[in-house]
Amino acid sequence: MRSFLTAIIFMFLSIQLFSQARLALDEAINIALHKNSFLLTATNNLESVESNLQAAWGNFLPSLGLNANWDYSESNVEGVGTVVINGIPIPRLATTTTSRNYRGSVYSNWTLFDGLSNFATLSQSENNLESAEFSLERIKQDIVFQTMTLYYNIVYTKQLLKVKDDDLKWNEKNLETIKERNRLGAATLADVYQQEVATGSAELEIINTQNQLATAEKDLLFYLGLDVLEEYTFSDTLTAAEVEILNTNLLSDFDDMTETVNAALNQRFDFKSAILNLESAKDGVSIAQSGHWPYLIASGNYSMFTDNISNLDQTRTLSFGLSLNFPIFEGWSVSDRVQFAEVQAKNSEIELNDLERDIKRQLKITFLDLQASQKGLLVSQNNVAAARENLKIEEEKYSLGSGKLLDVLIANSRYTTALTDLINAQFAYIVFSQQLKYQLGVLDYKQYEQ
Repeated sequence: MRSFLTAIIFMFLSIQLFSQARLALDEAINIALHKNSFLLTATNNLESVESNLQAAWGNFLPSLGLNANWDYSESNVEGVGTVVINGIPIPRLATTTTSRNYRGSVYSNWTLFDGLSNFATLSQSENNLESAEFSLERIKQDIVFQTMTLYYNIVYTKQLLKVKDDDLKWNEKNLETIKERNRLGAATLADVYQQEVATGSAELEIINTQNQLATAEKDLLFYLGLDVLEEYTFSDTLTAAEVEILNTNLLSDFDDMTETVNAALNQRFDFKSAILNLESAKDGVSIAQSGHWPYLIASGNYSMFTDNISNLDQTRTLSFGLSLNFPIFEGWSVSDRVQFAEVQAKNSEIELNDLERDIKRQLKITFLDLQASQKGLLVSQNNVAAARENLKIEEEKYSLGSGKLLDVLIANSRYTTALTDLINAQFAYIVFSQQLKYQLGVLDYKQYEQ
């Protein structure tokens, strides 16, 4: 009966796991690059900027329009009184007069000179478009790095769960051994209680880690724009590429921090976008200053007029001319626009300088973090080996009756901690290596967009 129930449970778990979609890191990044809401918003905004560029080109072209008019009027005069004609009184007759008018015209206006505002507007629109494109590129890098971080958190927690599970199995096995030794009189009841407490603590660690794993999985699904109630399976091991990162000294390529910073400034999409934002703000100053210059506009009109639609083309008028407008005083409104544009340009320059300093700060911090994680990785590997040997020694001493259970538990705790520290160091080194690429602006997203 027990074997039958075990088979049923195994079948149920197999069906449940089979129904869950497997989500690898590459697939997760691909989904994020297509479904992340922030990226979709930025893509939609880019279309608006492209439309603004088209409108800027339109400023160089003449406008063209059609106009059509029709009106009807009726005048009624009542027949009241008489009219004397040649001494003969004649009764006044009631009269009705109607008229219909038809008009049609084609008109055009062409701005020949507007203080070079149209050129500055075109330059500003081109800068805005290129800046938006660079911003979109940076957002894609943001999404790749953020997805990597969230996914690595899942893999890290899964590996941590394995360590906690192995620790629980060790404690359960040790508990059985101590109970048997207690039955034979080779271990005290205090040892049994002490081991029971350690086993309970190990169970609690697994529960907490399982909760961390569930949270990490839901955080990733939410960021990807997927339903957090859907169930997915994720990798619990490192890929060959990630193992290669652990075996590579990434710091050897960055001996000169000045060269590293200069490379980042040349490659970072957000820095390129900020430079274009400054140029766009300067164009805004030119646009505002154009208000001090005269405007020269050419206009033309071709119209037809008649009171009978069939004779519409019999009365035609063609006119064209030039209009020169020179603003002398507009209540300081132009000066106000110039002042506002200049402030915007100054603020853009400040933002650019702040971003440059922040890039240097980010690179320095990431470089130090990567350096520390590399050292921590070596120390953790050595600590695991030492803690494993110490645990073996304490277990042998306790089994021979020359050691204490407390020493065994302490040794096991240290071994579990060493394994946990090693996992922390491994994933820290992997994440910081990807973060360094992100800070340098070379994190490749195009390989995930297929």
